[in-house]
Amino acid sequence: MNQLLAVFGCGVALLGCTSVESASINSADFATSGDAIAVIQASALGLTFLANTIEAVPSDLDVVVNRLLITEAKAMGASRIELKSASTTARQGIYRLPALIVGVPSSTAVGIAIK
Repeated sequence: MNQLLAVFGCGVALLGCTSVESASINSADFATSGDAIAVIQASALGLTFLANTIEAVPSDLDVVVNRLLITEAKAMGASRIELKSASTTARQGIYRLPALIVGVPSSTAVGIAIK
């Protein structure tokens, strides 16, 4: 039983990962409503069980936009973000079928940090 819990814990740790990438940009090269300082991309990979009813590691738009993208922008000195794209894995209706036992949803958001 302890080995099973250890394997489960390692699986959650490996699959529940996030990534935040950023690149500094020249404000004159982009048409934004302010001084653009960076392009930021945030990604999260989650883990669900039993047709997405049990969420072991969260991965949704709330995680990538609010926890990752905005946090990174504020750490860079930005006052706001111009969101360019955001997407997440569908989890309702027929999209539950691939996750009957275990699901691995992913979410991504891209934005421009503005000073």
